[in-house]
Formats: sequence, structure tokens, C-alpha cells
Amino acid sequence: MGDAARNQDRAMRRSVDLNADLGEGFGAWRLTDDEGLLEVVTSANVACGFHAGDPSIMRRVCAGAAARGVTVGAQVSYRDLAGFGRRRMDVSAEALAADVLYQLAALDGIARAEGTRVRYVKPHGALYNTAMDDPVQAGAIAAAVAAYDSVLPLLGLSSSQLSAAAGRAGLAYFAESFADRAYRDGRLVPRTEPGAVHDEPAVVITQALALAEAGAASICVHGDTPGAVGLAAAVRAALLDAGYDLAPFVP
Repeated sequence: MGDAARNQDRAMRRSVDLNADLGEGFGAWRLTDDEGLLEVVTSANVACGFHAGDPSIMRRVCAGAAARGVTVGAQVSYRDLAGFGRRRMDVSAEALAADVLYQLAALDGIARAEGTRVRYVKPHGALYNTAMDDPVQAGAIAAAVAAYDSVLPLLGLSSSQLSAAAGRAGLAYFAESFADRAYRDGRLVPRTEPGAVHDEPAVVITQALALAEAGAASICVHGDTPGAVGLAAAVRAALLDAGYDLAPFVP
């Protein structure tokens, strides 16, 4: 292939980010295969200690991400270790903003010590779902991020209260989609319902390709989905085969 053809091929290739939730453990307990996922993803949503994660885990994941050129994002949550952050909580906007600020600052400090930094923020679990439709909690998240560093973007579903709050706070917003979750009317099917989580590789790959074709900035494979590393690797390979470049949505 000549230079002109190679340049044309590069121009035709589209870029998409592949993210996963990492650092979801606490003490001796481990849920996510962080080392395996860091070999596959381009962005890592790192638990900040409220739904999972502890200082040692956070440091280890940040060091691994820095060594592999994986972008680090802060995955902030309700203060809910016992419920893994998957229980909605009725907290004031002031308290939620303080909790988000605390988590973001903690992870960013550790990341900087390991030669990288937090480059985006993504809510976790029940906070993620609530912020899609609740303007008060969405506003609290955006206010906390803007107070810490207004350059940091938010990552979440498109056309949501969180995206609106980001705009009001002067933050960039990127839309993500989930390869391993079922959708209904643009929202994720609750995990309590049958079929809410996809773990069949063929289904996950088909959905990932459709989402990339629809223009998703980032595609997520949950770190706690059964066989997550294999699923993420299969999605990565399928996207590359389909002509996509894999790159972080924010460098």
C-alpha cells in the first residue's frame, strides 16, 4: 500500500474509546481483574473508595494505567460500601457535592503520585442512574467537578440531566454507551430485571458495533460482568476489525 492509500485509510478510520470500571475491591476482597482489563481498555473508571476501592487499590490501578497509557477517570459514588453503590440515596445537594469533591481529590492526588492524573469523571451505579434524570443530584455532581477543575469532562448517557448540568457548569460532556447492558427508552434496564446484563460474547459484540456506528464517544464493558476481560478483549478486536481506532475519548 502506498503513502496516499495509507493516508486515505487512516482518514477513513473512526476512533472510539473502550472503558471499564476498575479498582472495585476493598482490602482482601477483589471483584475486578484490574491487570487484565488494563491490557484491553483505553480508559479506566477507577473506584474512589465510596462504593469500592481503597488507597492501596487506587494506587495500584493508577500505576498500572500510567504504565500502559490508559486514561484515568474518577468513578464517584454514593457513600455506600455495603450496597456497592447500587442503592439510591436521598442526600442533599450540598452533601453530595462534598462527597464527589472528596472522592475526586483523593483519586487525583494518588494518580499524580503515580505519574498520571484524573482526566474525567463518571458517576457509578445508582448515582449514575439518578443523575440521568434528577436535576438536583446531577447539578451537585457538576458543581463539585467544576469547583475542582473545570477542564475535567463528565461521562454519561446522552440527553440527560447530567449533560444539561454539565453545560450549565461550563463542563464538557461525552456520551457513552454500554455493550453489556440492555436498554429501554434510552435508559438502562434495571439490574433487578431479567436480561438486564448481557454476558454472551456474540450479543455484546453486536451491540458494541451498533453503538460505535451510532457515534458513541465511549463504549463501556462493566468490570464486574462475568468474563469481563474476555468480553472487553472481544469487543476491542471486533472494533479494530470493523475499522475503528481505539483511543481515549479525552487524552
